Amino acid sequence: MQKNAKMSVTLEAKRKAIGRADIAWVVAAFVLFFAFRTFLFQPFNIPSGSMEDTLLVGDYLFVSKYSYGYSHYSLPFSPRIFSGRIWSAEPQRGDVVVFRLPKDDSVDYIKRVIGLPGDRIQMIRGVLNINGEPVKRERIDDFVDTDANGATMRVKRWRETLPNGVSYTTLELVENGFYDNTPVYEVPPGHFFMMGDNRDNSTDSRVLSQVGYVPLENLIGRAQVIFFSIRGGLQLSQVKDWASGIRWERVFSRVH
Repeated sequence: MQKNAKMSVTLEAKRKAIGRADIAWVVAAFVLFFAFRTFLFQPFNIPSGSMEDTLLVGDYLFVSKYSYGYSHYSLPFSPRIFSGRIWSAEPQRGDVVVFRLPKDDSVDYIKRVIGLPGDRIQMIRGVLNINGEPVKRERIDDFVDTDANGATMRVKRWRETLPNGVSYTTLELVENGFYDNTPVYEVPPGHFFMMGDNRDNSTDSRVLSQVGYVPLENLIGRAQVIFFSIRGGLQLSQVKDWASGIRWERVFSRVH
């Protein structure tokens, strides 16, 4: 009886020790995930075509949180426990950036940095002008895509090169689009002018009533790498359709 009682106590102690170890592992995993997401990289997915063909609907990417320092928007749920940025660094012209929408800071947007503080930005007949100078662009092969009905679409594509040498592609869906001719936008101090690469299908800083100039504080981080990509609007949960839906050529590709 006494021996059985001792064995029972020993087994119970082992179970408790295992339980405490399991809890410790869960807590440690949570802390590591929290630190990784807050200070290093945060995953995002692309729900719209405003950055085509740089980023496609169904792309999943990592954004580096440390690139521009940290604001309260860097934290989960964005608690306003401090203002401004810690270890602040300004983005460079041409960076692809995730930021909180100034008009509604519960919404994340992703666009390309076009204008820096003090810049004058204008679109003239579809050509980007920075500080009174047209940005170099050259016509390249069309962007070819397939719509939801399986029809092939061809869209005019340009290679645009900013004054600092950053080069990327833009799309032109229509001639003389609504925002192909704009007034001059003067970027205020501490703010940035953001544009989508799909110029005729992007609500960006050209639309002052909805986006406008983006404060440095609102920046979340810089888009770095596409770690997964699914075509046709498939979701990560639709595992059975991955074989035909994964864009293998985009997996682990850099964002430029």
